[in-house]
Amino acid sequence: MTLYIEEEGSVVLPFDVKETAELIVETALDCEECPYEAEVNLLLTDDEAIHEMNREHRHIDRPTDVLSFPMIEYEIPGDLSGIEESADAFDPGTGELMLGDIVISKDRVIAQAEEYGHSVRREYAFLIAHSMLHLLGYDHMDEEERKVMEDRQREIMEKAGIPR
Repeated sequence: MTLYIEEEGSVVLPFDVKETAELIVETALDCEECPYEAEVNLLLTDDEAIHEMNREHRHIDRPTDVLSFPMIEYEIPGDLSGIEESADAFDPGTGELMLGDIVISKDRVIAQAEEYGHSVRREYAFLIAHSMLHLLGYDHMDEEERKVMEDRQREIMEKAGIPR
């Protein structure tokens, strides 16, 4: 698994962001039984930058905690069968499955950790787990999808040793 991390802004999270991100990405891939080595890009930014991205890509004029930009379209969430037929799903140089991009607001991580009464690391890990599921085709547009996604998030966090 390759995880590319870019960090911008002055806020510094009080733990090893790379180590935690790698743990959650690997755990999510294991939980989904991904048979491929995968590539994920992670941008850690601030409210101002994510606000602009949210406005540009989702037409929502406010900051958000996390944005997910999947590279693959799924008929069934998490179903990677037949993906090998899509040549553009794999990095030609490494052969890794290119899942997509995650953007996280460090400002929101800190604020939400305080709001929900848990650690900053736990909030950060949760947002990565949530976004990884989006990169794997899950969504929460209706009640049934929301419940499935919540169950999958809980499983990832528990297997990673970062429960609520």
